[in-house]
Amino acid sequence: MLVTLEGLDGSGKTTCMDALGSADFLPEETVFTREPTHSWYGEAVRRSINDDEADSLAELFLYTADHADHVANTVEPALSAGTPVISDRYSDSRYAYQGVTLTDRFEDAMAFVREIHEPWTRSPDATLYLDIDPETAAERSGATNKFETVNHLEAVQENYERLIATEPERFVRIDASRPEAEVAADVLDAVETLL
Repeated sequence: MLVTLEGLDGSGKTTCMDALGSADFLPEETVFTREPTHSWYGEAVRRSINDDEADSLAELFLYTADHADHVANTVEPALSAGTPVISDRYSDSRYAYQGVTLTDRFEDAMAFVREIHEPWTRSPDATLYLDIDPETAAERSGATNKFETVNHLEAVQENYERLIATEPERFVRIDASRPEAEVAADVLDAVETLL
């Protein structure tokens, strides 16, 4: 089973991943992973994130290359072996975030990004969406890069809501505006139920 954690920057995904990493109900062989990855593709993505002048279409393809490598070399092998995979961000982040950065180039940028992924990506079995308002997200994340401003996060949140509306059965919405311990407890409960 592939379970992903999604949400705006500052919603608490990393904290929840840490809690899952010490959960005794998960099999020992569970694969914990993230996007961008720690590969050289992921390093290229991080460089692009910190470059305010990065071309948005080129950036999409950096993210897409990182995702392709992640699916081929981490996600699919683990799932083929029957090992659960839990990922901090996955393809939905690309749809939501790059679906905003490319709006000046495509009428429905999110649909364009999804279409690129459709023939080869592996969809999550379940996605925990850590729901938080853009103002709190920007404050928590520190608005340290171009993706963490309130205006940008408002548009990203709209894209996440579009994704949830198209596959409501896949998403588990968790109120991430609450204290960390409460959010992590809900994530642990949700994953235990899913598995």
